[in-house]
Amino acid sequence: MTSAREKLPDPVLREDRLDFTPTARSVPLSRRRTARLVREWGHPGLAGDTALLVSELATNALLHGAIRGRLFRVHLTLGAATLRIAVSDPRGERLPGLREAKDDECYGRGLLIVARIADRWGVEPRTVGKTVFAELTLRQGPDMPMGPREVVRAGPSRTGTEVTATPR
Repeated sequence: MTSAREKLPDPVLREDRLDFTPTARSVPLSRRRTARLVREWGHPGLAGDTALLVSELATNALLHGAIRGRLFRVHLTLGAATLRIAVSDPRGERLPGLREAKDDECYGRGLLIVARIADRWGVEPRTVGKTVFAELTLRQGPDMPMGPREVVRAGPSRTGTEVTATPR
């Protein structure tokens, strides 16, 4: 029997994964594909947030995780309670982390956007490369409370710093 504190696995209802070439053109392609799938899967209200999340994660994979000749993967999983966006790239030694970008910097805000929109996000090391994921909780009604976001770092941190999240 499962106690109230144990989390039951979220059954997978729909799933999609596609590999993309590490070019700038792949970011809008992955964003449009994600928005279309989320709408088709019956969650049109999440299409915009999901598209933004995949855009930020795919851009990071392109800028910081690309290796010539190696693809990056966008993997969407719709569960009964969660929509998960995962982007995998071949550069496992370059783990992402939150940072404050200076006002005059063009880059450096992607994970802050992800942390603000996602209910949970994190990094999972792979045998080759890493996966950065973001999850959106599927809310059943307008009165369902929005709990605190959760940042998960699977495995030991290579930076030695802890990342914390604040409630929405």
